[in-house]
Amino acid sequence: MTDRFSKLHHICIVVHDIDRAQAYYESIGIGPWESYPPLVEYEELEVPSVAGFTAMQYRICNLPNVQMQLCQPSADPSPQRVFLDSKGEGVFHIGFEVPDADKAEAEARADGLAVKMRGRRTNRTGFTYYDTAEGAGVVLLTRATNQPGK
Repeated sequence: MTDRFSKLHHICIVVHDIDRAQAYYESIGIGPWESYPPLVEYEELEVPSVAGFTAMQYRICNLPNVQMQLCQPSADPSPQRVFLDSKGEGVFHIGFEVPDADKAEAEARADGLAVKMRGRRTNRTGFTYYDTAEGAGVVLLTRATNQPGK
């Protein structure tokens, strides 16, 4: 049994209008929200379109037990844009925290999971999206970071 999907970190919801979505969540008592920094700190980046990846807007809300993320993709190509255009707004991925991004990815690949996107910072923290939507109903992601709350 692996522990790479044992520590839930966040749920990411793709939306058409991030300001409207944030206002709605705040109106029902979910907040506060903060902007996530631009996605430019990755020295290794394997995504369908770097422009599409770096142009996405993210906002996060750190609840006591899980982080919620809102994502508004740009018009540039990205899996998030494809999801929004084909399925509409909704949960795009569920993120799990791991201590070592490279180890979690290697184990997942050994178990037969295909990688959809990945990124690593200089210190080897980062993310891996797995192509799990067909089997799991949602994209699963592992992430390792040394930045609290990120």
